[in-house]
Amino acid sequence: MVGPGRPLFVLFGSSIVQYSFSNGGWGSTLSDIYSRKADILVRGYSGWNSRRALQVIDQVFPKDAPVQPDLVVVYFGGNDSMGCHASGLGPHVPLPEYIENMRKIASHLKSLSEKTRVIFLSCPPLNEEQHQQRTSNAIYRLVRTNEACRRYSEACIGLCKEMDLKFVDLFTAIQKRDDWSTACFTDGVHFSSEGSKIVVREILKVLKEAEWIPSLHWKSLQTEFAEDSPYDVVAADGKSTINISGLTLHQDIQWD
Repeated sequence: MVGPGRPLFVLFGSSIVQYSFSNGGWGSTLSDIYSRKADILVRGYSGWNSRRALQVIDQVFPKDAPVQPDLVVVYFGGNDSMGCHASGLGPHVPLPEYIENMRKIASHLKSLSEKTRVIFLSCPPLNEEQHQQRTSNAIYRLVRTNEACRRYSEACIGLCKEMDLKFVDLFTAIQKRDDWSTACFTDGVHFSSEGSKIVVREILKVLKEAEWIPSLHWKSLQTEFAEDSPYDVVAADGKSTINISGLTLHQDIQWD
């Protein structure tokens, strides 16, 4: 570990997490927002479903780790919701099993430490036509529909309400934008920079409204080494310096 210690956030999920630092992704934006405030680690695994995640949850999040995360953002569901293959192969997980898998994942994460907080991201919608056009011929074309995404999203949200977990309803949030189907995806499934902005906004909203002590919202966390210094940039008067450690002028969006 590199010190001083900062809060540790882990993004855990399938390709929507693995690719979250690509194309102006939501993971990279969160990392920028939390620069000098928290460390964000990506544990994303393209193609995974909740069944595969549950197999290795103890390895990704060992209970005896010397440092436990302060926040885990979890996303599984899109691959689970895909149609089943007659052979039994593939990512499909029946809805009842998906719910139980997510319950076990949540229970494990909550047991890591008293400080560990959890946010689930529900299954977002998809552009079915764009997805079909962009799917490789090397992959068997399992059915993937918005209706299935809706059902898995609602199941995830229902579980979160039952377990008193914080969540982001991505299925609804993405579709609030009129041109969501064309603007929010790179391939019909994975987020473009515009789609990622929605994800970031919704996560920050949850963090701001959560009554967690301590708060994990970025404006509530201390900036590392933020004390004034004679080595800061010199002010216009030529007699003092200006502390720029908290400036966010480089960001296109001034996040709340």
